[in-house]
Amino acid sequence: MSAPNGRLDVPSAPHGAGASSPAGSGPAPQTVAEIVARFLVARGVDRIFGLQGGHIQPIWDQLAQSGVRIVDVRDEGAAVHMAHAHAALGGGVGVGVAMATAGPGVTNCVTAMTHAHLERVPVLLIGGCPPTRQEDLGPLQGIDHAAIMAPVTRQSRTLRVAEQVARDLDKAWAMAEGDGNPPGPVYIEIPTDVLREKVSPASVLPEHLAAKPRRRLPPDAAEVTRAAQCLREARRPLVITGRGARGAGAALARLLDATGAVYLDTQESRGLVDAGHAAVVGAVRARAMAEADLVLVVGRKLDYQLAYGSPAVFKAARFLRVADHADELRDNRRGEVELLADTDWALEALAEAVGRPSAALDRGWTQALRDEHLRRALRHAEQLSQAPAGRDGHMHPNRIFGALRQALRPDAITIADGGDLLSFARMGLESRHYLDAGAFGCLGVGTPYGVAAALLHPQRQVVVITGDGAFGINAMEIDTAQRHGAKVVFIVSNNAAWNIERLDQEMNYGGRVVGTTLAWSDYAGMARAFGLHAERVTDPARLRGAIEDALAHAPALIDVVTTQDALSSDAGKGLGWVPDRQALTVWDEAEQARRA
Repeated sequence: MSAPNGRLDVPSAPHGAGASSPAGSGPAPQTVAEIVARFLVARGVDRIFGLQGGHIQPIWDQLAQSGVRIVDVRDEGAAVHMAHAHAALGGGVGVGVAMATAGPGVTNCVTAMTHAHLERVPVLLIGGCPPTRQEDLGPLQGIDHAAIMAPVTRQSRTLRVAEQVARDLDKAWAMAEGDGNPPGPVYIEIPTDVLREKVSPASVLPEHLAAKPRRRLPPDAAEVTRAAQCLREARRPLVITGRGARGAGAALARLLDATGAVYLDTQESRGLVDAGHAAVVGAVRARAMAEADLVLVVGRKLDYQLAYGSPAVFKAARFLRVADHADELRDNRRGEVELLADTDWALEALAEAVGRPSAALDRGWTQALRDEHLRRALRHAEQLSQAPAGRDGHMHPNRIFGALRQALRPDAITIADGGDLLSFARMGLESRHYLDAGAFGCLGVGTPYGVAAALLHPQRQVVVITGDGAFGINAMEIDTAQRHGAKVVFIVSNNAAWNIERLDQEMNYGGRVVGTTLAWSDYAGMARAFGLHAERVTDPARLRGAIEDALAHAPALIDVVTTQDALSSDAGKGLGWVPDRQALTVWDEAEQARRA
């Protein structure tokens, strides 16, 4: 491009690379936006998720010049969900990064940040905000984002001092990773005029750019000895894990072998232990919880999914707690021993200290649970492909999972999304690589999770199984999948309803079904409009072929028409009813009886 004087206008070097002051006087000053890009590249970030806006354009442009892949989405909340999945599935750098512009761009992310907060997943959201000189004047999209985000993040800050930005980013990254605090989302924003401000290279210390290993906590030897003694004395030991145990699968298996304990995973720790391990008894979860005399909880809060650890459900149990953060040691039930340590280190130490199953172990109990688990699991697997149609003639959603068992490879990544459908998926999906709506019940995560998973692992099968209600929340992200070449298959269980709520109304509110039905929409037609391979399936005999075709032509969508008559285990146990003291009706009744 020619300047007014006719000379050639030469653009400056990207993010300061090779730029210098005249006459070799040293590196030139850099804008804060350049420093942000330098920081992210130095931390190994090669992909971010976001939706562009003027307030963040200086960073956006610098990242693009630096070769960072920008996955532009249709809604900012979906960008945070994608960053969440990227981190949870092993994105390589520990933290998933998202960007959103000011005002509604940032506020659209609140639900997704809350979900990451409760799931303890490291996400860094970089937001935009108005220039400092317009503060409190009523600027465009001006609102106190940091205050809005504060309750659902590990840190929420506005960075106003240009020369401190590298230091502040280093701190934010460490907090997201969980260095000294539980891992989770962090929100930072930088006013646009600060992004354009130039600072001396001397303000950017190398130590603030370089990644630091997260500090590891060794277990206390005396506490390991005490915990091991409790395990040796237990007749009916049970181990339950959560997200804090991820990465400790090998150590966990050794501990299970050493103790002879039975084992239950939870949604967030699925796949840590092979389903063929003799300790796995997931199909008899209620009995294991009721009859265990010692429960070792690893990296997991005792929340509603574990009946808050109540004696009404864990009828005869003492507790041991292991976690690398105190938040997962002391909620609801205290442990006789509480090991604050990295979970893999603690489990290895416990396995070594216990050595082998003790004479106190009730082997008849552990074997009975395992036998019953296998019997129920086999029966359920056999019934998936024979599940009868409903009164409306439409197929049972279990048919989807029966077909998937025949089509998925062992390393497939599966994602379940929905209310009622999630219950069928937890029992029907066989997958060691799994994500779902989590303890927050955050519907709408499936489609963005699937996009991120397929971009991160392009050689693996990635399948999202979602209810039609949940799909609608982020359905436009199928366009993101198509534009960015994410080879993901979306399977929509289309029963034209928010069915767990519809069933609750039908069964508990005099049959007054209000605001819980949807149209029998043609989601395959929608997908084809965006250029995806798509098919609508009404015959269960076609399911396996449709799934195989979709996997071969991904991104793809299969619209499966399913019955409203299928009663999930969650609906049958009263999850939609919302009992007073416990999440499930049977637990609530036991709690009421205990307190009476």
